Amino acid sequence: MTTVDNAGRPGRLFGVGLGPGDPELMTVKAARLISAAPVVAYHSARHGRSIARSIAAPYLREGQIEEALVYPVTTEDTADYRTVIEEHYDAWAARLAAHLDAGRDVVVLCEGDPLFYGSYMHMHKRLSQRYPTEVVPGVTSVAGAAAVLGRPLVERDEVLTVLPGTLPADTLAERLAATDSAAIMKLGRTFGKVRDALARTGRLDEAWYVERATTDKERAVPLADVDPATVPYFSLALLPSRVHDETAAALREAPQTTPRPGPAGEVVVVGLGPAGRDWLTPEALAAVEAADDLVGYGPYLDRVPANPRQRRHASDNRVEAERAEFALALAKDGRRVAVVSSGDPGVFAMAAAVLEVAAEPRWKDVPVRVLPGLTAAQAVASRVGAPLGHDFCVLSLSDRLKPWEVIAARLEAAAKADLVIAIYNPGSKSRTWQVEAARDLLLAHRSPDTPVVLGRDVGGSGERVHVVRLAELRPGDVDMRTLLIVGSSQTRLQDRGTGTPVVWTPRRYPA
Repeated sequence: MTTVDNAGRPGRLFGVGLGPGDPELMTVKAARLISAAPVVAYHSARHGRSIARSIAAPYLREGQIEEALVYPVTTEDTADYRTVIEEHYDAWAARLAAHLDAGRDVVVLCEGDPLFYGSYMHMHKRLSQRYPTEVVPGVTSVAGAAAVLGRPLVERDEVLTVLPGTLPADTLAERLAATDSAAIMKLGRTFGKVRDALARTGRLDEAWYVERATTDKERAVPLADVDPATVPYFSLALLPSRVHDETAAALREAPQTTPRPGPAGEVVVVGLGPAGRDWLTPEALAAVEAADDLVGYGPYLDRVPANPRQRRHASDNRVEAERAEFALALAKDGRRVAVVSSGDPGVFAMAAAVLEVAAEPRWKDVPVRVLPGLTAAQAVASRVGAPLGHDFCVLSLSDRLKPWEVIAARLEAAAKADLVIAIYNPGSKSRTWQVEAARDLLLAHRSPDTPVVLGRDVGGSGERVHVVRLAELRPGDVDMRTLLIVGSSQTRLQDRGTGTPVVWTPRRYPA
């Protein structure tokens, strides 16, 4: 029998859908209930992080009781998985029942929709018959992925089939062969099997891969191009509407009654900034979205959301001249081409390569524009304060395009001039000695206590920023994705108790 508090009623149970990841895609009702609830429960992994909580974080308030329901195992391929997990569901239900018996309302957070492969449903089965319960629906990951792609799932009388990737391979292939459109959930370790099933049914080229849809870490690319080792659990495969593709193609082939606005063809070299969409300027975003073709280094192209209207041309990072010539040729044929670069395209990036090739007479009629982006140096500097607050210079340690003797001479000149130095491309798997050589050269002119900021993948999932003394700079702490900022004699460092020291260079230089 359910017990109640002095008010004479038990608490209410709410299963609240959070949507696919963007907090702004949560319903108004979900946000209101989360903010008002005395108790908020969410599932989390053993490391303590919870995707559900991170989505709901803007709506949480101080004083709420939080119940983290920690999964004891992370994969479903252990022999006793079902026994172990059911015991934990029972224990979690008992914890929540204690709050409900005390008259406290409980909101259980759930990514996507609570009753669509949702973790909430296990609490619903155990508690909804005993307590007043309400389920608040959410935007599913399938709907979020379709929106990211800009591809309808079904049109007219097509049939959509939703499949878990955990099905046997033969069953997956059979279901895929019998449906019009499909969404395949629970990828991760099942990705190889899902890919094989799509290939067996001749549908691999139709399939799209979407990862962490609507978040700042989203990735949407043709499924055939995905490395299985990079696939997390929170991803899915989509076979969008065939009817839509057919009718869209027919419209594209129909005679055009009005000319397309804008130039017949052009190349725009676009700076994507150091990381995701939040670091992209509105001007750069507009140019990327307007392009017919995207050209660039593969990992940089992966940062641009997929658009079925566009063609994507990925290449290796060591073929800049060939990439530039390819982009110019497309533009000469009337295509609008965006050549994407990380950071700012004019700083050790693609703008110089494109303009150098474009200087040849055969490309004189192809317009070329350069759109700036936030540089890696600015991004790293922002994480520690203002180390670039006074005169500074920017150097690359890569000796692939210039000899080390030139690099060493410029480092020494900058060190003698007491400039703050932002160092790009400090090291890689094949270049392991330059950091040590640069450090020793700088120590001839700088104090061993000079602050050096090491920033890796700022804005990305692998972000790591720390500060060391110049004398303690070690090559093992540096790779190709790391940027160094070496302070001047005036650069200051202060520990303000936040974990990362504050570093700044005063704007006033001593007389």
